[in-house]
Amino acid sequence: MRTVPARPRSGGGQATLAGSVLAGNRVTTFELFFDLVYVFVLTKVTGAMAHHHDAVSVLRGLLLLALVWFSWSAYAWLGNQARADPGVVRAGMTLAMAGMFVVALAVPEAWHDTPGGLSGPVVLAAAYLSVRCVHLVLYSVLARGDHDLVRQVAVSSAPVLAGAGLLLTGALVGGEVQTVFVAVAILVDWGGVYLTSRRGNWRIHDAGWFAERHELFMIIAIGESLLAMGAGAADQAVTGPLLAAAVLGVAVALGLWWLYFDVAALHGEHRLRGAADSERLGLAVRAYGYAHFPIVAGVVLTALGVEGVVAHADGGEPLGGFYAAALCGGPAVYLTGLVLFGRIMHRSWSPVRLGALIPLLAWSPVAATLSPVAGLAGVVLVLAAVASAETRRYADLRRDLRPI
Repeated sequence: MRTVPARPRSGGGQATLAGSVLAGNRVTTFELFFDLVYVFVLTKVTGAMAHHHDAVSVLRGLLLLALVWFSWSAYAWLGNQARADPGVVRAGMTLAMAGMFVVALAVPEAWHDTPGGLSGPVVLAAAYLSVRCVHLVLYSVLARGDHDLVRQVAVSSAPVLAGAGLLLTGALVGGEVQTVFVAVAILVDWGGVYLTSRRGNWRIHDAGWFAERHELFMIIAIGESLLAMGAGAADQAVTGPLLAAAVLGVAVALGLWWLYFDVAALHGEHRLRGAADSERLGLAVRAYGYAHFPIVAGVVLTALGVEGVVAHADGGEPLGGFYAAALCGGPAVYLTGLVLFGRIMHRSWSPVRLGALIPLLAWSPVAATLSPVAGLAGVVLVLAAVASAETRRYADLRRDLRPI
């Protein structure tokens, strides 16, 4: 992990309790430990989508993923306010970890409660509500002495609690209506926080730390795709097609890593560091809080597709529409998120990445009729072509961002 020089606090706020425990020059091991619980939730969401094997399950999985992502993003902002290791922050984040672990356990029953025991949807909603409430309490404690920040936390609490209330109501109502309640809850939460935050009084104490926090989460999330691949290979005999699928699956994960980390992440961090205080907050909210969601969603969908390929690599049957859509749609959503990220941070579109969406989407119906390994190979070729084109296109920028 890189060590970056600490920046002066932005926003001109008064001294706060965080003044003695400001986010340091690097992400802590406790924060990485915290992230592992969230990645466990991602694996459960991927497994739930694969189990039900239909478009509705994918939609519901993405709704759950939106809840998970926005919760994690909230704690990333908290970590930029104060270090995660000392006292009250560590205690609060420990409670949040426990709450998210409960969320993960309830994911398989998020929409259909299993007879016996507690109601899965209600347990998930209640655990999620506790995680968000802990975050608000911690932020309120850390903001003491900074009146603008206290007001910002109070204003943002309204959509957060309203969204959580809708989520809990949907869990109590159940049935198909629950999906509508969850979708509206997300719109209220995301929309309300966006409207109150883009020109609000949140603080970016260390732009380098903030960018690195997201980068490290992305590494762990991409690693989740390898875990999904391993799950797909469970209880299978080692055969030639299985090994080919495994190698190609690693190549896809490498492609996702390259697209984010080779230039995009460094360029984004450089832009965030250099932005004026008045601009930095808006960039952080839009580019990291919101544009990163399709990036993470693309990783999860790609993991779902690769898991299906590995699970059926030696079956002798075509890949089928469900896994082909995930296999090709995942990288397409991932690229879309990266394009939005670049547009927000640098006010430019990436023609190479936009152009790659066409072959990816066109390959989906073809891949559905081919063997799983052949379908995966086509995706690898598209990602390799993007990597090759961008290696040439951004050679000078890469040298500037990675000085020897």
